[in-house]
Amino acid sequence: MSEKFNKIDREDKEFLKNVGVDLDSKERSASFTIVNNDVSEVDIQDEAAIELLSLQRAKEKHPWLKDYLWTLIDKNKDKWTKIAAENEANGYFIRVKKGRKVDYPLQACFYIKTQRFVQAVHNVIIVEEGAHLDIINGCATASYVTTGAHYGITEIFVKEGGYLSYNMIHDWGEEVEVRPRTAIKVEKNGTFISNYVALENTKITQSYPVAHLVGENSVAKFTSLVYAPPGATYDLGAKIILDAEHAKGEIISRTISGGGRIISRGYLLGAKPKIHAHLECSGMILAEGGSLYTIPELEALVDDVEMSHEAAVGKIAEEELEYLMARGLTEEEATTLIVKGFLDTKIMGLPPELEEQMENAINSLENAF
Repeated sequence: MSEKFNKIDREDKEFLKNVGVDLDSKERSASFTIVNNDVSEVDIQDEAAIELLSLQRAKEKHPWLKDYLWTLIDKNKDKWTKIAAENEANGYFIRVKKGRKVDYPLQACFYIKTQRFVQAVHNVIIVEEGAHLDIINGCATASYVTTGAHYGITEIFVKEGGYLSYNMIHDWGEEVEVRPRTAIKVEKNGTFISNYVALENTKITQSYPVAHLVGENSVAKFTSLVYAPPGATYDLGAKIILDAEHAKGEIISRTISGGGRIISRGYLLGAKPKIHAHLECSGMILAEGGSLYTIPELEALVDDVEMSHEAAVGKIAEEELEYLMARGLTEEEATTLIVKGFLDTKIMGLPPELEEQMENAINSLENAF
């Protein structure tokens, strides 16, 4: 099924490749695009495995969807959730059907093309029992848009034995305010993987997804790779509530300040015995005026848990620069090489096609120094 409402022009399509969205690719199971607040495209290649609709259409088609909406996120949580709730924000509804393993990733895009536009969206993802899906979610403003806002509500449900890899690349304008609100519920033997890459200027990006591991052997892992140029503020983190025996959680952040401000948060809550959880926050400052603030938290409500954390902040070691420069690299080339090694996408464990998209984003840093 393919529906095109407001056609995206060739220039936009080329620009969106910077955030991993290729609307002409045949190696996608489905595509969904919102421009400003209007659904632009819904295209499904694998209808046997995936149901993809705008949220408004899904609510009309599935009365049972009301049992999922606003159950993981309180619509009155803050003024940004209220904006989405009061305006009945549209977004995508994704359902991966029971037992289906989708070979190609699904791509979704939220794109702002109007200066000072406030984009509010609400998404729901349901991965049914034993199903498997990779999503690449690219968010951006057009090159000429510098000011605006994006408020995104996303509720994710991973049923027993399900698997979801949720991969995000963001490229917002320098005065854009970005405040996603995301929550995830993972049932027995289910797995949720979140990978986030943001390397561009932004007024503020503030995100703190919460994963609820409610089933035995459930898993959640959050990985973020962030570079903050001068003037940018990133306030990022994740919380995992391990509320079932043998649940596993991991939060890994690699952050670099190139003059911007980064707050890196991580919170692991062990609520049941025999859980395993680890938190790692590593940061690097490259330029004067930049700052890194790391807040790792562990909380255990029972004994017989295994929880750990590491946190480190520093700068590029002089000996590393000297070593590379002695082998013919300029200081800028050596710095770029070290930074790209620090922001190593291998830690994400992505399938090859998605790793290539993330690598392309990291390679764009070559022009940052």
